[in-house]
Amino acid sequence: MLNHITLLVSDVEKSWKFYAEALKPLGYKLLRKHADHAGFFAQDVTGKRDFWIKLGKKPGPLSFTCLAFGATNTKAVDEFYKAALAAGGTDNGAPGLRPEYNTKYYAAYVLDPDGYNIEAVVDSASSEA
Repeated sequence: MLNHITLLVSDVEKSWKFYAEALKPLGYKLLRKHADHAGFFAQDVTGKRDFWIKLGKKPGPLSFTCLAFGATNTKAVDEFYKAALAAGGTDNGAPGLRPEYNTKYYAAYVLDPDGYNIEAVVDSASSEA
């Protein structure tokens, strides 16, 4: 089980603003912010550090293709997508079913300010939001 993930970012101020808005529909809140890092947690895990960003240079090419955050339903995925774009993200895949992964895999993809592919997904989607 993962405890937390930390991404190196080129601008903490820009990135924390992006993630604060993009992850809000998924239940994440800002835990703490400093000049060189910021941390976020999901509402249902109060006080746990789930996701951090830290000022730094990415070590070479990206070492992963996607960072996926779980959503409770398709509506949360849709809201993540809209919020992430409004916060300065770049479209990398509009919300929708991805039958190549699973017939009920509903996801949206957005590139963050540093080009990381950020996903919101519900892996048991139905026609209900």
